[in-house]
Amino acid sequence: MSTDIGMWGVPLAILGGAIRVSTPFLFVSIGECLTERSGRINLGLEGTLVFGAMSGYAIAFETGSPWAGVLAAALAGAVFGLFHGWICKFKGVNDVAIGIALMLLGMGLAFFFGKPYIQPVAPDLPAIPLGWWSDIPQVQAALQVNALFIIGAALAVAMAWMFRSTKIGLTIRVVGDSTDAARAIGLNPNTVRLLSTAAGGALAGVGGAYLSLYYPGSWNEGVSSGQGLMAVALVIFARWNPIYCFWAALLFGGAGALGPALQSVGVTSGYYLFFAAPYVLTLALLIFTSSPDKAMDGAPGELSLNK
Repeated sequence: MSTDIGMWGVPLAILGGAIRVSTPFLFVSIGECLTERSGRINLGLEGTLVFGAMSGYAIAFETGSPWAGVLAAALAGAVFGLFHGWICKFKGVNDVAIGIALMLLGMGLAFFFGKPYIQPVAPDLPAIPLGWWSDIPQVQAALQVNALFIIGAALAVAMAWMFRSTKIGLTIRVVGDSTDAARAIGLNPNTVRLLSTAAGGALAGVGGAYLSLYYPGSWNEGVSSGQGLMAVALVIFARWNPIYCFWAALLFGGAGALGPALQSVGVTSGYYLFFAAPYVLTLALLIFTSSPDKAMDGAPGELSLNK
């Protein structure tokens, strides 16, 4: 029986690639969405993502458990978030500048401590075979879905519900919209932002673990390719809504999968140009969805981008 599905392989490969490529975007973006809804921006997520990839890979290799690696990456990301939140509570500290400094610190530490783990092979995270119903290998391969993608999608829904319907979500929103109003009702804005930044950092660390333990599934110094910074732009495009972050992550993932999908059916002209699609998409979306009146529509009032 022939398994050649012709040009149908392109949308199928883009679908499978979108699911695989979008997962780090998803975790970093919902983490940054949580942080920014509390009124703080964290541009250090690129460093957190890379350090999470390294620490997750190292712990998975040492313990033989990829899930131990995911936990280690989350803890590492939370530590970076706590450090960022602690520094930013001091008067006169700019959270954007601190984020850039921590991005460089995280990448530098990852490159330094990760050198012994470039060659060793750590165990991969398991995938769920959602293509079991098909006899076509391409369908089966495209629908190999990692558990972290499903967890990330569930977290996006849970976070949207939290912001809308829970006391914790209301507290974060009040702090993000007005520090004075938060203090007037007895809240401590610094504590709320500290915890939100730590939780956001933990999610970014998990995104890094996905990169090194599943796709592409190895640790090296170029594992991120700027996805942490792109996720910050994705949050702005998604208007600080976790559900929109999920769909935007899939869109960015599909753009990232475009090049390999076309290459799989023999389209090699402009091969490297297709790999620039996510970066071009980042720029294009921010340009075409922005206007003088609505550029920051939906942004928390205390976010430094508004000031």
